[in-house]
Amino acid sequence: MAPSESSHSQLTDTLGILKLLAGITLLVALSWEILAGDHTHLSGTYQTIQFFVCMIFLYDFLFRLIQSARKLRFFIQHLFYLLISIPYLTLLSWMDLRMTHDWGILVGLIPMLRAFLAMFIIVQWMARGNRMQWLFGAYLFTVVTFTYLSALVFYDYEVLVNPKLHGFGNALWWAWMNVTTVGTAIFPVTTVGKVVCVLLPSLGMMFFPIFTTYILQEYATKKDADDTPSEV
Repeated sequence: MAPSESSHSQLTDTLGILKLLAGITLLVALSWEILAGDHTHLSGTYQTIQFFVCMIFLYDFLFRLIQSARKLRFFIQHLFYLLISIPYLTLLSWMDLRMTHDWGILVGLIPMLRAFLAMFIIVQWMARGNRMQWLFGAYLFTVVTFTYLSALVFYDYEVLVNPKLHGFGNALWWAWMNVTTVGTAIFPVTTVGKVVCVLLPSLGMMFFPIFTTYILQEYATKKDADDTPSEV
């Protein structure tokens, strides 16, 4: 491998680790903002963290764009990644545009999509070439992460107006009961809460067949191995 190719590979790996750490940092910051915040104003600390995380995502996009042999094609194919990496909260603040806490949380969730994609590095590392294991790992990662984020959003929007919601633990239980399509006696009263309440069981119905397929394949593989006669 040529020195330039080696340095390029090392930088790519470094950016991958940075994106992973940035995604985890953003998730922790969002959790702290919702759980410890006043549900009325966005803290400056959270907006600063989101800005620097978005800068990492944007730098990664520009780096891969510069390294691409067909830049226009790369830009068009990865435009979605660019759009969800923009620090919209910071731009709105610079333009002196006032935003309510409710809208701020929704806008702040946009870079979480990019962080979500960055954290798939963990899933790829765990699977290491096994397609079914990768699919199952992606399934678990998606369900757990989306359910947790849904619990955060539901708690933030409902805690001040829903008399049946008592604490984040209650919201987390509500989210898991809905993603499993069991349901709870806690009913959303806000528009965002109702949307999340529809999305969660929809996600569960789409992804649980993957779990069944994985279990059946593992059982079939084990059964075939048990039925294979051993050599004397």
